[in-house]
Formats: sequence, C-alpha cells, structure tokens
Amino acid sequence: MAQGATDQSNVETADPEESSPNMIVYRKIEDIITRMQDDKAGGVPIRTVKSFLSKIPSVVTGTDIVQWLMKNLSIEDPVEAIHMGSLISAQGYIFPISDHVLTLKDDGTFYRFQAPYFWPSNCWEPENTDYAIYLCKRTMQNKARLELADYEAENLARLQRAFARKWEFIFMQAEAQVKIDRKKDKTERKILDSQERAFWDVHRPVPGCVNTTEMDIRKCRRMKNPQKVKKSVYGVTEDSQSQSPVHMPSQPIRKTTKEDFRKQITFLNVQIDRHCLKMSKVAERFWLAVQDLKRQPLQDVATRVEEIWQEFLAPGAQSPINLDSHSYERTSQNVQDPGRYTFEDAQEHIYKLMKSDSYARFLRSNTYQDLLLAKKKGKSLAGKRLTGLMQSS
Repeated sequence: MAQGATDQSNVETADPEESSPNMIVYRKIEDIITRMQDDKAGGVPIRTVKSFLSKIPSVVTGTDIVQWLMKNLSIEDPVEAIHMGSLISAQGYIFPISDHVLTLKDDGTFYRFQAPYFWPSNCWEPENTDYAIYLCKRTMQNKARLELADYEAENLARLQRAFARKWEFIFMQAEAQVKIDRKKDKTERKILDSQERAFWDVHRPVPGCVNTTEMDIRKCRRMKNPQKVKKSVYGVTEDSQSQSPVHMPSQPIRKTTKEDFRKQITFLNVQIDRHCLKMSKVAERFWLAVQDLKRQPLQDVATRVEEIWQEFLAPGAQSPINLDSHSYERTSQNVQDPGRYTFEDAQEHIYKLMKSDSYARFLRSNTYQDLLLAKKKGKSLAGKRLTGLMQSS
C-alpha cells in the first residue's frame, strides 16, 4: 500500500508537460535520433561529401536512414520505413538540406540532423517578430542558398506591413546577428544556417504542408489568454498576439476616424519607446553585472554566475535580455562550468546591440533633440546680448 501511495504521489507531482501526448512522442523520436547518431552503436554514417568547388559537411543520405530504420526498428516493408522517417522529418528532427518540404525519400538526397536546441521538445512557440528577424537576416546575406523562396518573400512583405512601427528594431536585430554570424567558421555557419532554416520550415511551413506545431489542443486553449508570454527564439520576449499576419485570414475592419488613427499611433509610439528604454536599461545592467563578475573572488564566482543567469537568461527571468540563439546556446553550456568569462559571448552581443541600437535611438530621441534645441537657443540669445552690448558701447 505504501509503495502504491508513493507511485501515485510521483504521478501527481510529475511535470504535466512531460506527460503530454506530444512530449511522449518527442521523447521516443529523440531516443531514435540519438541511437541513429551513435557511431559506436552502429548509427547512420555521417560524412562530408565533396562536390564541385565545395564541400557539404555532416550529411547522410535518405537511403542510409531508411536502411537503418528497417534494421534497428524491425521494419520489413520499405514503404513503412519511409513513412516512419517522414513522420520524424515532419517534426524537424531530420531535414533535407536543399528542400523546404520536410519528408524522407529513399534515394541519394542529402539530409542533416537538427541541433537539440531546435528540437520541438523545447516547447518552442516562436513569435512573428522572430520570423521577421530571420527573414530580414536572410536578405542581408549574399548567398544563393539563403535566397528567399517566393512564399518567404510574401511572408516578409506581410510582416513588414504588420510591424511597420517597429521594423527599425527588427532590422537592427537582424543586422547584429549577421555581424556575429560572419565571425564563425564557414563550415559551422553553413550547418547552423541550414538548421535554422529547417526550424522555420517546421513552424512556418511551405503552403500546402501540414503545420505539425498547430495540432496540440493545449495551444488552442492558450490562445484564449492573449497576455501569455511566449518563448522567443532570439530572446525577444513580448506579449503574444492573437492574430498572425502570416497565417490568419484578414478580419473585417470597422471604419475609423483620423482621430482614432492619431490616438493609436501615439499610443504605439509611447509603448515602443517605453519597451526600448526598458530593454536598454536591462542590457546595461547585464553588461555591468558581467563586468563585476570578472572582478569577483574565485570562491564567489559560481554563486554570482547563477544569480546572473536566473535574473537575465533563465526561462521566466525577471529581466530577460535579447540574445541570438547561438549565443544563448553557448552561454547555456558555459554555465555548466561557471567561470569569470562564462557570459563573454552574451556580453559581446549585448554590447553590439547597445552600440548600434540604444545609443542611436538616444540620438534620435525627443529628449536629446530638446537638449540640442535648448543649446542652440542659448547660443543665439548669448550672441544677441553680445551684439547689443557692442552697439551700446
């Protein structure tokens, strides 16, 4: 009886996310993917393929995946193995490197494994601002493999109209990420670009493809709460929107007056200014905290690292900062072995954002413009007084 009571209490205290049907499926798929990548246990051979004037790193063929599934999952029919592989690919765990359609083919098509950071078990619910940053970043990179598809270009145009008031902020975020990406190794950058593209192929799929992320009934319930904060891919946290400019059909709009438009624009400007000011202050606090960490005694470093992580970077942090996915992943790994330079990558990213965004925004702010105007008026008044004195003498 005592054992039964213990088991019952364990079930009751289990994480509801972990016991959800989707999460159970994700864990099973991840177990298969882990075995598939284990060379010592007879996994799928991952290799670098030489092509004309270039190399294709870390790829496997569709045939290799199908054969592995048949051998290790006791599947006799190749069609069943292809179907199983397509289901895994539809969730984003494996993806073709040259196609936006996530399906498995039993041929020499090259596939790549998704990074664990982008696995759906991380409960991603990316915002349209994240998608806008990603598409904007793609337009800044002069690579044929990163050119936007037709449907992506249409989505970018819709997002640009929907976020017209904050597009400057989105553009600066994308520009900062491009500068950071250019410092990475060419091979690593090529792999990360394809993994990021595959992530968005899952969450913003090609028209006509099934969106596997929209099948969870819990998401439908969460849509009733428009104030719920979603998890952001690039660290841009904001209130979720009930309407998606990419996927939701346009709703009938009532006639509004010029005064309504004026009030709405004024309200949005105030909200954006407040949000940007808050972000600038949080970024400055984080940068100073990291600087202070470098001067801490060695015995206090681990405790201080944990405090900074919980305040600025942990899920549900009180003062979240904007980090790109790669910097966040590296910082998450560094926290496991805390040191004075654990947040070096994050600090560098935040410094660039402050330099390109916060300072430039301050120069364009009404406060700074008023100061300049007051200074000019002061000079003109002083000049008039001096002229008057010279004439009187």
